[in-house]
Amino acid sequence: MNATYLFHNKYKKWGWLIFVPTAIASFLVVAFEYNPAWLDANVFAVAVDEILGDKKWFSFIENNILNELLGVLMILSGIVLAFSKEKDEDEFIAQIRLSSLVWAVYVNYAILLLAFIFVYDMSFLWVMIFNMITILVFFIVRFNWKLHQLKKGAQHD
Repeated sequence: MNATYLFHNKYKKWGWLIFVPTAIASFLVVAFEYNPAWLDANVFAVAVDEILGDKKWFSFIENNILNELLGVLMILSGIVLAFSKEKDEDEFIAQIRLSSLVWAVYVNYAILLLAFIFVYDMSFLWVMIFNMITILVFFIVRFNWKLHQLKKGAQHD
């Protein structure tokens, strides 16, 4: 099968090596509100609306870049992990990939709809932040679970 939109299989290992530690680190950073001073930097911002401050457009601001680094690593490694070919990529794997992606979108937006109805203020902002990555996480989990079931079923035959 010629899936030109997928990365080569060799990148899947790198995706796992970056994604898992980054996910753990992200959880710990959020849970313990960790912001190391050595990652404070002047960064270019297109738009900033400080809670008790001014709105700024196209300016440099002082910011701790840990959240941005973790977010970029999570998204990029998640994309590489989710969209790297399997060693034996065939039409059935492609069908599992497609159904997992559709399932992940449905689950992700079902959670988002519930959040619109039942979650408010800063808690809703946290839901939106996590919602950026959960679609990848849902896809990766379901796709790999379905592959595991396929391989397990093949071993029993």
